[in-house]
Amino acid sequence: MIKKIAAAAALAVLATSTFAAEPAGVYAGLDVGSTKLDDLSGRKTSFGGFAGYQFNDNFAVEAGYRRLAKFTYFGADVDTKQAAVSVIGAIPVASGVKVFGRLGYNHLSADASYAGRSASDSTSSAVYGVGASFDVSPVVAVRAEWQRPSSDSNNFSVGVSYKF
Repeated sequence: MIKKIAAAAALAVLATSTFAAEPAGVYAGLDVGSTKLDDLSGRKTSFGGFAGYQFNDNFAVEAGYRRLAKFTYFGADVDTKQAAVSVIGAIPVASGVKVFGRLGYNHLSADASYAGRSASDSTSSAVYGVGASFDVSPVVAVRAEWQRPSSDSNNFSVGVSYKF
């Protein structure tokens, strides 16, 4: 009986250390990028922040907020923003390198002003994207990502994240 208890205890310790080795935990970061809106020529600068929880090497949830673009459209100053919550699936392809995909809920807002008047509009939709990340250290990673926040916009960004 003592041998069975000792074996069970040893298995429990080994299982705990295996789970502890996985990179689970909270992370946060910043990114900067470029947004292309179908109705406008050229690309507009974007920037934002994100925070998430990494469950294991392959699965995370993430929330983010980004200013997608600020531009002038027929004389009106327009500022577009994005808030999103996503599920992220990742595949490690080499030591410290992952490719990932995202699928989530997206809330977009636009504020416009012209000749002292202002208006706002918002919509919700799915957001999806693909990217890659590289671990610079055990707690710092850089990433590049393409997202489709709406049916008429694309965003490409590069960022850095910190694992707590």
